[in-house]
Amino acid sequence: MNRSIELVKTIYEIKQLENFDEAQIALAGRSNVGKSSLVNRLAGRKKLAKISSKPGKTRSLNYYKVNPDGFFLVDLPGYGYAKCSKTERAKWAKLIEAYIQGNSQLKAVAVLLDSRLKPQKLDLELTSYLRNIGIPIIPVLTKSDKPKQKERSIVQNQWQDILQQDKKPLLFSSKTGMGEEKLWNILAEYAGE
Repeated sequence: MNRSIELVKTIYEIKQLENFDEAQIALAGRSNVGKSSLVNRLAGRKKLAKISSKPGKTRSLNYYKVNPDGFFLVDLPGYGYAKCSKTERAKWAKLIEAYIQGNSQLKAVAVLLDSRLKPQKLDLELTSYLRNIGIPIIPVLTKSDKPKQKERSIVQNQWQDILQQDKKPLLFSSKTGMGEEKLWNILAEYAGE
C-alpha cells in the first residue's frame, strides 16, 4: 500500500490539546533513539521531521496524519539526553501525561528502544507506566543495522521478557529500511482496532 504522512498539528502546551476522532499511535523514546529518523523513513522523505546532531529536537507533540489509512502518528518529546532546563523537561512530562491520560483514541504507544543498549532505566520506567495504565506497547528496536545479529537477539529477548509479550520486539533501521513494512502492518493493525 502506498502511504503518505503529513504534519497537521504541533502542540506545545496542554491548553492546545484537542480531541481528534481518528485513531492515534504515539511514538515515544529517548532523545537520541531515532524517532525523527523513523518518521522520515516511514514518510519516504528526509525532512518531514527535524533531525539534529543534538538530541532532544522534538519539544512538542507532532501529529502526523497517515493517508490513506486515516490515523495519526503522534511524535512525543524525547526523554533522557535533551539539554534543557528541569522546568522545560517537567513541562514536557506534564504535556505527555495530559495527552496520554483519558485519550480514548490512543490505541498504542510505539516505544522506540536502542538495539545497541541493554534496557535503560528511563525506558523501563516508561514501559512500566504504560503497562500500569493499560496502554498496549509496540516495542521497536531502532538502529538494528548496527549491532551483530547475536547482540540484537540478546536485546530482543531481554525486552520480550521484560514486557511479557508473545512476540519479540520489532527490529527496525531507518538507514536500511529493515522492518519498515512489518512496522506499517503493526501500526495499521493497532490503529484499526
